[in-house]
This record gives sequence, C-alpha cells and structure tokens, in this order.
Amino acid sequence: MQIYEGAGEPTAPGSVVPETSLSELNLNWRERDLPERERTKHVHRLHPYLGKFIPQLVEIFLRKYFSPDQTVLDPFAGSGTTLVQANELGVNAVGYDVSAFNVLLMAAKTKRYDLKGVRREVLDILGELERATTSSAHQQILWKSSGDRAGETASPNSEYLKQWFAPQSLRELLLYRELIENYEDQEILRIILSRSARSARLTTHFDLDFPKAPQTKPYWCYKHSRICTPIQSAISFIRRYSLDTLERLEEFSLRRTNAGVVVRHEDARFAAIPPVDGVITSPPYVGLIDYHEQHRYAYELLGLRDCRTAEIGAASQGASHRAQREYQEAIAQAFRNSCLSMRPGAILVVVAGDRFGLYDGIAQACGVEAVAELRRHVNRRTGRRSSEFYESVFIWRRM
Repeated sequence: MQIYEGAGEPTAPGSVVPETSLSELNLNWRERDLPERERTKHVHRLHPYLGKFIPQLVEIFLRKYFSPDQTVLDPFAGSGTTLVQANELGVNAVGYDVSAFNVLLMAAKTKRYDLKGVRREVLDILGELERATTSSAHQQILWKSSGDRAGETASPNSEYLKQWFAPQSLRELLLYRELIENYEDQEILRIILSRSARSARLTTHFDLDFPKAPQTKPYWCYKHSRICTPIQSAISFIRRYSLDTLERLEEFSLRRTNAGVVVRHEDARFAAIPPVDGVITSPPYVGLIDYHEQHRYAYELLGLRDCRTAEIGAASQGASHRAQREYQEAIAQAFRNSCLSMRPGAILVVVAGDRFGLYDGIAQACGVEAVAELRRHVNRRTGRRSSEFYESVFIWRRM
C-alpha cells in the first residue's frame, strides 16, 4: 500500500480529474487555501454537526472515481456531506444512518424545493410566531395550548426541556413546533427549530458543542470577553436561522442537479443496499462522540426515535481495547455488507482518524485491497474544538 503525505501547493478540488495521480494530491489546506465560508457553503451549514468531514474532500474523490451516471454509497452518512456533494456533481447517492436526526437533516438538505413555496412557508410561520409573541391575547391562547401539549409530544421525558431552556424560550420553541403541522415543507421547518433550540439552550455562548450542565446565572464569556447572561428567548434565533436557511437553500438550488438522492434510516451493517459503484464515507471515530446525545434537544423537541444503542464507537462506550475490537468488527461488517452491492474493482474512500491503528485490520476483515493511504494534517476547524489533528484517507478496492 502506498502512503502519501501531500507535497506542493494544496489541491484545488475543481482541478481533479480521473487521471489525477494520488501522489499529486495535497489535502493539507490552510485557512487561506480553504476558508470557513467554503467549508460550510450553502446547505452544508443548515445545522451544526460535530465530526463531519469537509465537502472538498468528497468533491476530490467524486471527481477522480465517479462519473455522473454512477451511484456513490455512504454507509455512515451523518449530516449528508457525501449526498449533497454528489448531487452537485451529478452523481447519484445513497446514504444510511441509524440516527433519526441525521436522516431528517439529510432529507431537509437534499429535498428539491419549490423555492417560492418554501420561502412563503418559512416567512409565514415566522410571522405567526412573532404575532403570538407581541399580541398578549393571542399569546395567552397559543402558549397555553403549547404548554398543555408539551408533556404529550415533546418527549417521553420533558424534564430535559424544562431543565435546559428558560420558560419563555421553551414556550416559543413549543409554539413553533406546534405551528409546523400547518405547513408542507415540514423537514426544513424542523431543522430551523432544532438549530434555534441548540443556540437557545441554557449554556454558555462559548460551549455549544459540549455543555455539561445548564447555565442559569451570569458568567464570564470567553467568546465575547464580558459578562453574559443565559438565553431567555429563542425567537431571535428562529428569525435569524429562518432567513439564513432560505439563503442557503437558494444558493444550493443554483448548484444542484437532477441526480437522485436516497436517504435510509437503517443500519448499514444489515440493510439491503441497492447496487452502487463505490463508497465515500467518514465513519464515526471510536470513543469520541455520542451522536444521539449531541442532538438531544432535537430528539426531545421533535419526538424522534432514539436508536443510540446502534451507534458504533460512541463516546459512552469508551476506547478500551475491548471497545476498539468491537468497533473494528462493526465497521468491517458495514463495509462487508456494502461490498455485496458493488462490482469487483469498485473503490471505497474512507476518511478516518486512525489514532489506534485499527483500519488495517478493518480492511483485512472486510476483504478489500488496501491501495493507498493519504495522510492529512487538519489545522483548522470550526467551533471551540480548534486544536490540530491528523486524519487518513484510505483508498480500498473491492476484490
């Protein structure tokens, strides 16, 4: 197996063609090479998501290994990066994930919208919410209704919502959730609600990724360098993200193609995967992130089915030797099942931070040929978790 570190100037994704040699690729982009606005372009930033890979990686390997008449599979589809980028380049895509929130997010990102219709709905529900918060008579009726139903539809355990949201924020979020039922494009409205809820939680401004306990008192804010107070109202976030969402949908509409996108709420280890021409994916890392827990607010607000017991490599399972062995087998099982749907010679591109050296064993266990490994220095990330790290891009061939 060839190992490449990347030399010369960082690769411009649009310059890659099928004939581009792996040795020519330099994936060590700096901020000036690949600014945040490009890494989070259009619908890729409809909702924050920890642990996703950047769309430029996907674009490079789609351009090298896939043509517009083919289909790419992502068995760990997460926030849908592979699916969105494949559509942008005219490649069909199929994605699997065990997280109901991830499936909702992917569906919202890849749905073909009537832009006038979705704009009308997003602005109409926002107007309804704003009228309810400024008209005292209307407010009392609707807020009482949303409060009465909170225990029925928010979650089997709505104590979470009461603990993590100020009373006014929670009433606004519950009212918005109730109003969603009056509209057609409910996927995108639920994502606006979830994104707003994430920002409106009782947590510090600088720690939206991993809040450990509700913040109920004023605190020194490292983000703003001043004393800040916990969020009391969600409506400003709902307004901001409604407008931002419309901009992102319109931007993606200028780039999207007629390529097909299929999203499945299934475990790729056991799913009946249709014929595909290869894989581009970034599996979960072992012992790093609890994917259901990071979107707990969405599960509670939207009543989504919690399938966390099917997560592979969840942080709650740790990174012991036993956890690593179980992770290896589970990831290999997903790739073995994926290979059943591919012809011999098909390429699998797997992006992973392999700090425990597990992926050579995974490749052997799923019976693929390890063609190359491209090592990538990641020196820029969004969010507070901004330390440098390394990841590998494994190129495997289906035997």
